[in-house]
Amino acid sequence: MSLELDAPAEAAPDVADDGVWLACIECDNVLAPFDDVVYTCPDCDSLLEVRYADLPTFDDFEGRGVWRYDDALPVEMGVTIQEGDTPLYSVPDLEEETGVEHLHVKHEGMNPTGSFKDRGMTVGVQVASELGVDRLACASTGNTSAALAAYGARSELETLVLLPAGKVAAGKVAQASLHGARILEVDGNFDTCLDIVQDLAGMGEAYLLNSLNPFRLEGQKTIGLEILEQCKSRTGEFPDRIVLPVGNAGNTSALYKAFRELVQAGELDETEVPKLTGVQAEGAAPMVEAIEEGNDEIHRWDDVETRATAIRIGNPVNAPKAIPGIRETDGTAVAVSDERITDAQRSLAEEGVGVEPASAASIAGLRKLRDRGVVDADENVVCLTTGHLLKDPDAAAAAGADPEPVPGDTEGVLEHLD
Repeated sequence: MSLELDAPAEAAPDVADDGVWLACIECDNVLAPFDDVVYTCPDCDSLLEVRYADLPTFDDFEGRGVWRYDDALPVEMGVTIQEGDTPLYSVPDLEEETGVEHLHVKHEGMNPTGSFKDRGMTVGVQVASELGVDRLACASTGNTSAALAAYGARSELETLVLLPAGKVAAGKVAQASLHGARILEVDGNFDTCLDIVQDLAGMGEAYLLNSLNPFRLEGQKTIGLEILEQCKSRTGEFPDRIVLPVGNAGNTSALYKAFRELVQAGELDETEVPKLTGVQAEGAAPMVEAIEEGNDEIHRWDDVETRATAIRIGNPVNAPKAIPGIRETDGTAVAVSDERITDAQRSLAEEGVGVEPASAASIAGLRKLRDRGVVDADENVVCLTTGHLLKDPDAAAAAGADPEPVPGDTEGVLEHLD
């Protein structure tokens, strides 16, 4: 795979619907996008990718939020909760500490349900509505379930979420519950949940909305488009590198696709494409293992453990898209300890940016790569944070300061302060 799309944008096959089709990333099989429910290639079972006859330019993007980019999406706006338009924060203390010339944090935790998953769900659930399905389903470490539950409720579709029992932060379970999802706690890890959901989808029992679904990643690629526009406006140039947490590797895949489409459209030179740099927790790092060993495929980790629950995944389904994305952009991948993640979470909080542990992995990874000399001081770097602090309040409380008991009168409080 290269920074050019595998098939020329002009070569729309006969199966294209309004200039949109699905293509297998391995065997070049092409499929009609909305005739049947399909997640992987029926010929070789590889991942599918959405393709377009016409690719937009930056001048085509108007309005606000994810649907500002509707010319780059497979459907028109439908099921939306005003997702997107997330802030790009300056973090001057971290910029000085890391010695990076320009450092910004793109905080996807400021989406409606508190994570980047809303971008994918607004597109994926709209596609589901157009396909006429009556039940949505996902496996989740928490954020996917919260987003799917909210968008499922908005679209008035039954929603089923499978969670690894005892492994999902309370804030995320509460969201899925309140939005009306049916929650099944599975005796197993996330990958076990995903295996079951894929079986249910294959039986026609539900429409799968994990990132295996190619339409969901189309919504997530708007993160990359927004970063480019915001950085150009802020610094006058595109970022040299984007550092992001990796769980199922959907964002890595989606950003790579966004940049490839811009290159194909002539809006981005190959030399301007940001280096995609993935960060995993040491206890769940199969992508890092593959990158470091030069493998094109990952080895599934059956036992994964990290306090960064959102990336506690041992078998990233989008690895076949993400690994080329890292390599073709001259990026890299690094694993960080839970201790480094918590320290980075505290440092972000000191800048006023509240994130869950998995989000802080991007800062922890940047620090490690700076120590190794992989990231240069003169780089323009964006660290992606994917979920809000309140997604995992227990982890936030553990990382923060303990409450101090005081007497119930002003004099007692003043004495304590002294």
